Amino acid sequence: MSQQTTHRTYTIKEAAALTGLPASTLRYYETIGVIAPISRGASSKHRVYAEDDLDQLMWIACLAATGMSVSNMRRYIANGHQGPDAAAGQIELLSNQAERLAAEAEHLAVRQRYVGLKIDYWRAVEAGDTERAALISDEAGKLADALRRAKN
Repeated sequence: MSQQTTHRTYTIKEAAALTGLPASTLRYYETIGVIAPISRGASSKHRVYAEDDLDQLMWIACLAATGMSVSNMRRYIANGHQGPDAAAGQIELLSNQAERLAAEAEHLAVRQRYVGLKIDYWRAVEAGDTERAALISDEAGKLADALRRAKN
């Protein structure tokens, strides 16, 4: 007995809901070549997303969630079509992204520390501990300088 398989297709609205990427982003990614052109319905000419398209969009959504640039996402997808020959390029691309994320995490930690110091400062002020408030203020000032340098 032969087994008949049906291939489910999705509208752009459904693809957007399933991937978490807005329809406008899906159109944009197609226009600039992050994703291959999507098939169109025979009569409606609307985009028709196949399961394979959704798989690729899920990978792209994950890359976008890491803050990867569109040009690097495009490179990642293009490299992926090369298979094992692209491994070194993929590793480099992802390693660079990991470094950017580590730098962002470090900057975020400094910002969290600054906010914590400001909370401690105002607690000292509230308690009338001017000596402690002055010490915390000095420390926060040094941290603020580090924040300004990191931003530039």
